[in-house]
Amino acid sequence: MKLTRRDLLAQAASFAALTAAARRSDAQVVAGNVRPRNTAKACIFINLAGAPSHLDTFDAKDGPWNPPDADIRGYSGGMTLSRTMFPGLSGITSDLLFLRSVQSWEAAHERGQFYMQTAHPSNPAFVAETPHLGAVTGLEKSGGGPLPPFLTLNGSPGAFQGATFLSGKMEPLGAPANAGGLNTIEHNSNFFGAQSQSRFDARFKLMEQLDQPLRSAPPDKLMANHAEFYAAARGLMYDPAISAVFRFTADDDGRYGSTGFGRSCIVARNAIRAKNGTSFVNINLGGWDTHFQMFDRGYNGNIYNLCNDLDRGLSTLVEDLKASGDFASTLIVAMGEFGRTPGELNVRGGRDHHKFAMSVAMLGGGVRGGRVIGATDSEGDRIETPGWSQDRPIVMEDLAATIYSALGINWTKSITDTPSGRRFEYVPYATEGRYAPVDEVFG
Repeated sequence: MKLTRRDLLAQAASFAALTAAARRSDAQVVAGNVRPRNTAKACIFINLAGAPSHLDTFDAKDGPWNPPDADIRGYSGGMTLSRTMFPGLSGITSDLLFLRSVQSWEAAHERGQFYMQTAHPSNPAFVAETPHLGAVTGLEKSGGGPLPPFLTLNGSPGAFQGATFLSGKMEPLGAPANAGGLNTIEHNSNFFGAQSQSRFDARFKLMEQLDQPLRSAPPDKLMANHAEFYAAARGLMYDPAISAVFRFTADDDGRYGSTGFGRSCIVARNAIRAKNGTSFVNINLGGWDTHFQMFDRGYNGNIYNLCNDLDRGLSTLVEDLKASGDFASTLIVAMGEFGRTPGELNVRGGRDHHKFAMSVAMLGGGVRGGRVIGATDSEGDRIETPGWSQDRPIVMEDLAATIYSALGINWTKSITDTPSGRRFEYVPYATEGRYAPVDEVFG
């Protein structure tokens, strides 16, 4: 992916997140009296778009539906994994936690993705005022450095919900995940050599002088945002620390599998290590809509390839975050929008949509691994044991509350000054106690 300088500035809404966010006044935010866990400084959210089969990933069971080479093994804490599908994760089961009693309200991809990303139902009347979890996290935790609080990798930002009314400051930066990185933030080699930065600085200063009347007294909010966006984008230019986040070696690329997902994991690792403002990283790994030929190795979209890509990128990411000392303070969540039909495969050799049972993997950031929470029946069809204090299936509202709690965010907050005047709740009905964090995650 190659960005021109014009592209860089045109994506102003994304780069505006690099500046410290203006916090809303106390009069505009209300919250209940709860105590977040505050065990994580950042979250890496792996969106397994397309809805992975729980029965063939994080809720593996012996059964006639498994391929002969599945090699399902049991581990302490009730964990099971296919060593064929997940050789890397099989070696770090003591760090893994599987939630096996999760349900979705949705069984259609678009609505399920919206629900997973926001913890809110996809109501057309409110879509424009329902931000992504990453944008809410950015609102709460931004201001720590020049990078935006919310990054999204390996997919188009337009493919999922952004910041909506929280403003462009909280919009995700859809950054490239390749060795060239943000190749337009420096022009030393392609333009004016050693004089490049001084020439750029002079021209930017001139632009600011010419625009000063509009900057000091903008006629509307859009114009004010426009000026902020340019200043935010300017903060990226000629900063070696920023460049380093988006660059990596061929050796790293190989270690992570030389895939788009693996490269995104490297950039996520770099952003977490840099500690220069990023608090939420969304990584997309699509292709999980396995309606047919899921065990056919001759078919490019088979589940072996999907699981192996996830396994290599995620297990190497954990290894590197441990090496840098950042694993304990980085919450990693991997999930899709719903589960897939249980038991035997369908007549096309795949599995269809199934909202009544799904699984979520969690690591790091205060999570006590080596365990499972909840259980499904022998075919993975229905939840038999919720396994947590609320004694009911876990839903996305509970997972959002868990993520917010780990990040030190009060999940019962509501913002009252939305454009429509409707109250936006971080987690719907949380103040009433209808949904709550899965505290058992933390042990």
